[in-house]
Amino acid sequence: MDLFELIARGEGEELEFKQKTTHPHRISRTLVSLANTRGGQVLVGVDDLGRVVGVRDTEEELFVLREAAQHYIQPPLTTLHFLELEEDGRTVLVVTVPESLNKPHRAQVAPGDWRGYVRVRDASVQTSGLTEKVLERQQPESRFEKIPLNKQELAVIDYLKSHPRITLGQFMKLVNFGKRRAYQTLIKLVLHGYIRHHDKEKEPYYTL
Repeated sequence: MDLFELIARGEGEELEFKQKTTHPHRISRTLVSLANTRGGQVLVGVDDLGRVVGVRDTEEELFVLREAAQHYIQPPLTTLHFLELEEDGRTVLVVTVPESLNKPHRAQVAPGDWRGYVRVRDASVQTSGLTEKVLERQQPESRFEKIPLNKQELAVIDYLKSHPRITLGQFMKLVNFGKRRAYQTLIKLVLHGYIRHHDKEKEPYYTL
């Protein structure tokens, strides 16, 4: 694995840089968001600008990560993989988080407070009840059950190829559907893995 090739990709849906893991509470959100989405990697010992700063104590970092996966995530993440890479005498810890077969996972953000997260571009975004229902059905293998799409469903996909997102209102205008029918169409596409639903802003939206 080439560290600089990884870093060159930049932070995104499947890659996060962390200078260090300060507390299980904080890293648990990142781990959960990756496991609930498409999986990915966390580079510990790399700052936000992509510079290799290295970790001071690998054992300590591993302890915090294992603690987070085991005790700060429900259900626990048992499939993390750790790899140490050396660069100019500095150690970077590559944490690989596979997409989970056991979604949705939640992270403990404070005592007694468990929340779900998904990965949207390079951020961990909190989920709502609807997203969690979708995650329960959207296990990795079910994503391949592609269904034939009708004209209106294909219109959403085409629109999203040239726009970053679409809202329910925009879709209603696009295909001239009423609210209920438009919403059912979008959720059907979400459940079959064609698009994603994001609902942490004032107005929910959908992305590819």
